[in-house]
Amino acid sequence: MTLPEVDQTRFEQEWLGDQDVLASLAKNGDRPDIPRAVDVSFSGDEEALDRLAENAGELGFAVIDREENEEGGISLFLAREQKADAASIKALTLQCLQIEILYDVEYEGWGCMAETGSSH
Repeated sequence: MTLPEVDQTRFEQEWLGDQDVLASLAKNGDRPDIPRAVDVSFSGDEEALDRLAENAGELGFAVIDREENEEGGISLFLAREQKADAASIKALTLQCLQIEILYDVEYEGWGCMAETGSSH
């Protein structure tokens, strides 16, 4: 499968937001080199989200959940184990924007817990 070109302006906008999340993680003592579950979410129509859910494993993700909001919109939550350093998150964002194009869904963003390396 040929991966689509992502709009550079859109990518840069997402990356600005990503940097805020990374800064917040760092403020909480995050060690970005520690792999952890990183979740991503997409919204769209049921058929498009079903297709994405069916192919999530091939894309390196596991399906976590599907939720409907008050307005009736549906979000699909996926996750994978990875580091949260800048290069890894940039690659994740690029892949998610490609998924957005390939599956006709809307990428909503990513999130993860800060990993400090200490056990609680």
